[in-house]
Amino acid sequence: MLTLRRGLAASRAFRSFSTKPHLIPPANLTKGEKLIYDKLTDKFLPSELDVQDISGGCGDFYAIKIASEAFKGLSTLNQHRLVTRVLKQEIEGIHGLQVKTISPSSES
Repeated sequence: MLTLRRGLAASRAFRSFSTKPHLIPPANLTKGEKLIYDKLTDKFLPSELDVQDISGGCGDFYAIKIASEAFKGLSTLNQHRLVTRVLKQEIEGIHGLQVKTISPSSES
């Protein structure tokens, strides 16, 4: 019984320190969308993330909407710079990128 209690206490402690949100990527993401989604999730631990290939499926133009604590206190320009830095390699192979960032202070 004592071992069970310690195990429960340990599992509660583990959960309380977990900072990664439980975003589940949409099942219908293209390969390019999934790559961008995974990179942004790993870097920013977003509370909201939407990645869409808006080029008709050819992977030339993406629209991204991302909300993250990482953007708190930063100007919109600096928030966008952070996102484009993470996606530097992917941006080299596409024609366009539309980014909308949301920081905690601007969420409604």
